[in-house]
Amino acid sequence: MDELRELYQEVILDHGRNPRNFGHPPSCNRQADGDNPLCGDQLTVYLNVSDDGIVEHVAFEGRGCAISMASASMMTELVKGKTAAEAEALFEKFHHLVTDDTVDLDMAAEDEDLEKLVVLSGVRQFPMRVKCATLPWHTMTAAIDGKGTVTTE
Repeated sequence: MDELRELYQEVILDHGRNPRNFGHPPSCNRQADGDNPLCGDQLTVYLNVSDDGIVEHVAFEGRGCAISMASASMMTELVKGKTAAEAEALFEKFHHLVTDDTVDLDMAAEDEDLEKLVVLSGVRQFPMRVKCATLPWHTMTAAIDGKGTVTTE
């Protein structure tokens, strides 16, 4: 179990230190700002959603703890190529994963996308960190839904 925990920490630290799809893209057709005033995490999520609802590009920029940056980095890798509805459905599964102690992590790992997010499941033991992990996802759904700003408060 300690080896698995160490692996999870390494994945989170890697994404936190080397976030994928970080920066302001040359163009986007949807964006939203996210703010977690309790810990100071702030980010902006940029999306290019095609006319048929496919998330063609996703990027983010901002600052925050390793958990929020890692979660944002992983999110950008997972939602690209999905429909907006699929991206929002993945967020619902992820939110359930990090807030419900009864979720069977072995079962969750059988879901191809959720498997990659299981590394963040440890935050459910720390309610304040759940907001860090979910902030990028709330911001992504706000961008899809045309809402300009979202806060975890």
